[in-house]
Amino acid sequence: MDPQSIGIIITAATVILLLLRVPIAVVLACAGYVGMTLIVALQGGGFDIHAGLMTANSYLGRLPYSSTAEYTFTVIPMFLLMGYFATEGGFTKDIYDAARLWLARVPAGLAVASTAGCAMFAAISGSSLATAAAMGRMAVPEMLDRGYHKGLATGVVAAGGTLGAMIPPSILMILYAIFTQQSIAKLFIAGVLPGLLSMAMYMIMVIIRARLNPSLAPPVKEVVTTREKIRAVKKVWGMVLLIVVIVVGLYSGLFTPAEAGGIGAAVAFLLCVGARRISRKGVSGALGETLKNTSMLFAAIMGAYMVTSFTALSGIAGDLAHWATGLPVPGFVLIGLLSVLYIFLGMFMGSIEIMLLTLPVVIPIVQGLDYSLIWFGVLMVKYLEIGLISPPVGLNCFIIDSVVGKRVSLAEIFKGVLWFILADLVTIVLLIAFPQISLFLPGLMS
Repeated sequence: MDPQSIGIIITAATVILLLLRVPIAVVLACAGYVGMTLIVALQGGGFDIHAGLMTANSYLGRLPYSSTAEYTFTVIPMFLLMGYFATEGGFTKDIYDAARLWLARVPAGLAVASTAGCAMFAAISGSSLATAAAMGRMAVPEMLDRGYHKGLATGVVAAGGTLGAMIPPSILMILYAIFTQQSIAKLFIAGVLPGLLSMAMYMIMVIIRARLNPSLAPPVKEVVTTREKIRAVKKVWGMVLLIVVIVVGLYSGLFTPAEAGGIGAAVAFLLCVGARRISRKGVSGALGETLKNTSMLFAAIMGAYMVTSFTALSGIAGDLAHWATGLPVPGFVLIGLLSVLYIFLGMFMGSIEIMLLTLPVVIPIVQGLDYSLIWFGVLMVKYLEIGLISPPVGLNCFIIDSVVGKRVSLAEIFKGVLWFILADLVTIVLLIAFPQISLFLPGLMS
């Protein structure tokens, strides 16, 4: 059996195991280990299993240190910690209240405010799931109590939560940048305009639907005074300043992403302490969640490096890239096919699984087409955002389902997000047709 055949078989087995919900770190590490063993064992025309095992064991022994002992990886726990401090400090409610008061008179004001609140919290947490969970607890019950359509109330928060993957800091962008050897800072900045575009598309779609069918979102009758609006802004000024400092610092090159994460975590902690919003139990909880999630991510990273090495040995990535770039079709057609592939995978697999599984194969194709990896990184994150709300495995929808309980069925939630998936598809077309939406700001960075 040739290395390419082994590569195809192992890749197919990996996909099946991931669909069966086997932990990603276990699947990737085992796939890489078995694949590497078989390929080395078959070298030379015979089958030397001892040589294969020796090579795989040697690589696996070095992997835990070699794959994670990089200064760049410190950015992951720092940004996670910043988000958990903000959550423990209760700033999520302040963010939503400020957005609600300022946007109350807009058609479907609570839904629009939920989108704005999700975008702002996304700029602190870096996690789509955390954004959906935090905003869902406050925004969805209030919209339902005000008579909002169930699908709109739940769909807007499930979709708004996906902004956590695009608006910096983004854990998915960090992983993509590390594995493709791109600048984390440039990728963060590249996500700003697409993130704002996604938010605007959601808002426009919600407002248009509310205009055409007012029964979806009954108007708010309460009168909000200017004093109430100003009071709400005072409660969130610290978080707004924190976001601005991080983005401006990265854009200007004043500090690295790792330094930005450290500064963000420290400032978030000081804001919590200064406002007397966090207890020892809260600090312990934030540190514990950061440790747990960092460990899970690092385990997945180790497995991904194992698969990357196996893929390189099999030659399947190079062969596929050579075949794809040799097709007599324009490059944008291949990008369109990749778009369909990622949206399809997003219906059945998680974001991190899709990214770590496909990067070793897809990136050589993108490079062969001479497309910017920064631009494609933004596109990939957008694909993964759609996967977070696509039936039947849209994780954000399940999170909202756990928040609202029996008030809204899971089927109604999935039905409600279909409008937002349509808005996302329009956004993807714009990002492909106009790459400068993603590349303009990174091109201006020093």
